[in-house]
Amino acid sequence: PDVIIEAQFDDNDAEHGQDHLQDTLTDDIKKLCLDTGEKGKAAGVTGVNRTKQDDGPKVNDPRLLLDEFLQRTAKVVYILEKKHSRAATGFIKLLADRNSELFKRCAMFSPVDHRVPRVYVPLADCPPDFVTKPETYSQMLFICRIMDWKEDSNFASGQLCKSLGQAGEIEPESEGILTEYGVDFSDFSPEVLECLPQNLPWVISPEELAKRRDLR
Repeated sequence: PDVIIEAQFDDNDAEHGQDHLQDTLTDDIKKLCLDTGEKGKAAGVTGVNRTKQDDGPKVNDPRLLLDEFLQRTAKVVYILEKKHSRAATGFIKLLADRNSELFKRCAMFSPVDHRVPRVYVPLADCPPDFVTKPETYSQMLFICRIMDWKEDSNFASGQLCKSLGQAGEIEPESEGILTEYGVDFSDFSPEVLECLPQNLPWVISPEELAKRRDLR
């Protein structure tokens, strides 16, 4: 859901500073483009050299390989704009390795949306009896917000924001969806409520009703 740049990026290029990041990415993206002329030559060369016993074209230059033998790869090097709310709905559980130091500090948050990574959350954010009674919260929905995701970790790190309630119920599920998509569902302010008719019960006048199309 984020706007990202994908390119081959050498970590040594970071030494040149942030100012040259855009130029570096542009150059690297150009390097990824295969020249059509070379691909045409490759088709002719490999077409002659291949036999029934060949498993594939025997060339050392990857640019001379046919598309069917190429596995395109990329690396995310920078997030231009964070469009996702970084909030997710899911469940918490204890870590599998009870003897690790991480077990004493963190729990695992598993999002309902599998496009969102699993998240380490501090035990301090969890309910007080979560460690002793984890089964009590196995079907309890929580909101977690991702704070960071280190390059050398398979899991992100975040914070538990609140407990929504029992999974499967309409209100907790609805609140979780609204929070994930950044929808403000808080109560209207007094300034907004003052714009509404104050004399209740309010009804549409016959003159106004005549101008409207009744969709009831």
